[in-house]
Amino acid sequence: MAAAAHRAGALKQQNKPHKGRKQRGAAQRRAAGRVPAKTLSRRRRRDLAKPDRRHRALQLRRQRKEAVLAEKRKLGRRDGPPRLVTVVPLHAAVVTHDALRLLQSDESALVHENERAEGFVLLCPRLKQRWRFVTAPMGNLHAVLDLAKAADTLLFVLDPLDGWDSTGDYFLSCLFAQGLPSYALAVHGVADLPQKKQTDAKKKLGKAIEKRFPEAKLFPLNTEQESLLLLRHLASQKQRHLAFRDRRAYLLAQEAEFMPSHDSDLVGTLKVSGFVRGRTLNVNSLVHIVGHGDFLMSQVDAPPDPFSLNPRVAKGQQRKGQDMEIQDDSVVGAVEMEEVLKVLMKADPRRQESLQSEVIPDPMEGEQTWPTEEELKEAEESLKERRKVVKVPKGTSNYQAAWIVDDGEDGSEEEEEEEEDNMEDEDLMAEASQVGESSEEEECETMTVAESARDDLYDEKLDEDEEQMLEKYKQERLDQMFPDEVDTPRNLPARVRFQKYRGLKSFRTSPWDPKENLPRDYARIFQFQDFSRTRKHVFRQIEKEETEGAVVGWYVTLHICSVPISVMESFRQGLPLVLFSLLPHEQKMSVLNLVVRRHLGNNETVKAKEELIFHCGFRRFRASPLYSPHSSADKHKLERFLRPDVALVVTVYAPITFPPASVLLFKQRSNGMHDLVATGFLLSVDPDRIIIKRLVLSGHPFKIFSKMAVVRYMFFNREDVLWFKPVELRTKWGRRGHITEPLGTHGHMKCHFDGQLKSQDTVLLNLYKRVFPKWTYDPHVPEPVPWVRNEQQLPVQEVEME
Repeated sequence: MAAAAHRAGALKQQNKPHKGRKQRGAAQRRAAGRVPAKTLSRRRRRDLAKPDRRHRALQLRRQRKEAVLAEKRKLGRRDGPPRLVTVVPLHAAVVTHDALRLLQSDESALVHENERAEGFVLLCPRLKQRWRFVTAPMGNLHAVLDLAKAADTLLFVLDPLDGWDSTGDYFLSCLFAQGLPSYALAVHGVADLPQKKQTDAKKKLGKAIEKRFPEAKLFPLNTEQESLLLLRHLASQKQRHLAFRDRRAYLLAQEAEFMPSHDSDLVGTLKVSGFVRGRTLNVNSLVHIVGHGDFLMSQVDAPPDPFSLNPRVAKGQQRKGQDMEIQDDSVVGAVEMEEVLKVLMKADPRRQESLQSEVIPDPMEGEQTWPTEEELKEAEESLKERRKVVKVPKGTSNYQAAWIVDDGEDGSEEEEEEEEDNMEDEDLMAEASQVGESSEEEECETMTVAESARDDLYDEKLDEDEEQMLEKYKQERLDQMFPDEVDTPRNLPARVRFQKYRGLKSFRTSPWDPKENLPRDYARIFQFQDFSRTRKHVFRQIEKEETEGAVVGWYVTLHICSVPISVMESFRQGLPLVLFSLLPHEQKMSVLNLVVRRHLGNNETVKAKEELIFHCGFRRFRASPLYSPHSSADKHKLERFLRPDVALVVTVYAPITFPPASVLLFKQRSNGMHDLVATGFLLSVDPDRIIIKRLVLSGHPFKIFSKMAVVRYMFFNREDVLWFKPVELRTKWGRRGHITEPLGTHGHMKCHFDGQLKSQDTVLLNLYKRVFPKWTYDPHVPEPVPWVRNEQQLPVQEVEME
């Protein structure tokens, strides 16, 4: 018999099969040219092999390094603009003139003094560098911030004993919030101190610097050798970029000339000369003069560079043993006169940007159909009903009498809103006065005060402004204790008083149309269909397309049209004149949303729609903003005050600015000084951001029957109860309910809740209305009074230490 075949049992060992060695290209050969759909959708960088990816990363890293080195080599050299160094004294005892004189002590350097402003241009052929030093006026906040917008380096000069005072600390806070370019720290006068105090002074300055500038080095300025070390540091230090000026051309005026027009001496053409920085400057774009507004350019000239490192040498002027000889001013002037002034570009009216900032609304733009006979009859009947008896002079026709307004007619919508806010303020003030009177009765004591203890000077400081600040402080405290609660008026029906408000089932999920009931100011602004997409498109055009115009580093003269003479007067007074070119659409008005946070050194009460001073990027203007929480919701509740503990979104009418851009908010005192209130950044340009104002009406349970309750003091007549019956109720202890029916004629109502109420609970009814900012935009901000320390406030440094 044949033997039976062997069969493996269930417990036979199963070894892993050998997978074999992977072969490159085997999968492609098996696919025979077919490519799966997933591979087609992949990005190209994922298809690169590992050596190719490594090589590509090396190339990108090398390109970025070369770009940084090229920028460093170009700045301050022959082909680039001079390094703009702004000297900022941080103490009232600092004398910058003595410190800058040491920087001019190099024998091989050539110095060009500036007659208009305190500063000079330093040409150093040995280092192949050129600098322009500009001293910021001490105490002028706008001048310091404007110079910092255009400066390549900020040179902070410290006092050898105290470092900086309260004014210097305040300026540092503003500069850090705006954006700090490259900086250096120098101290002058340490050698003048006694030998025993020099070591202690250096240690004290080192500890003070660590808090503000943790990685900075302090350069002494006592000898010529130390000044040369500082110059070498300024020439080789890494440049820090400010986001709002990287994509725009900007210029700090070296010279300016005003030519009045034929029509008026107050307006004319301003010729501004200076070095182009940032980006290429196109004559067809608009230019913004910081603090004065937007203007058109008509022409760009290219005069010879007055501060060239390699000036022309006249025949017979070169000495033996020298490669270059700096000419006298007369020789340089004669050579420049020989050169013909070159016109670089002239504006093309077809390609030039428009100065139109607002849309001119058309009142007849809405669709209008021809009325029917029935509608005409109804209109005539309504006119007969509305016809009033008005006293008119003798001989007045019917047409003229129709234009005479009776005293009892209502005002505009804005007046009604102001009256509404005033009524709310009166309610809050009445509550505040009641609380104040009760506290005064409890805490009042009888004391005998001596005549010598009276301070007449202190009493003189109490004025109306402090009384208003006290009232606003009381309102803010009441809003924190009872947020959005308002008393129902007894002399006016609630359905009339709150007729613009509505109820919502849920503030988070209930819909609200952003195009509903828009104010007339919205017909004057511009709006993007997709702001982020437009911003990316504009930035992509700047990076890819080569703009025709004045290249960075050229010395040019701009012809700016229709400039008021006040711009030239401010330049003659020694104030800086800074110009920025505008990107497309940046001259148009829209609604800006800014994210800000309260500054630690300011505790003053700031109310919504209160006028503030804004520094947004390169712009400076005044406006009345609204405040709302910074969240990702589609609706945002109005904050009545600028809260100190959270970040808020500020909504305001202003010209379009593409982010990123820094934001500073200032409040002007009665004496003209500007206090820093909040700092932040530009969020977006979005008129569709919905800001909802909430009102809370409160009532008290009068009788409680399990889930039923009788509520009073919320309304005072039967009609109001029926009007607000559909709105949902809630309580402070979390119960929800609705109005069942009114009881009597005095506003009592029967309500049903999802649980039994407590006798100490409060019934609330929420009403909502969309609000919009006020159109109070003003690009002209008055110059602030020189900032001095307020003895009643702590310095900013002490507040931060706490």
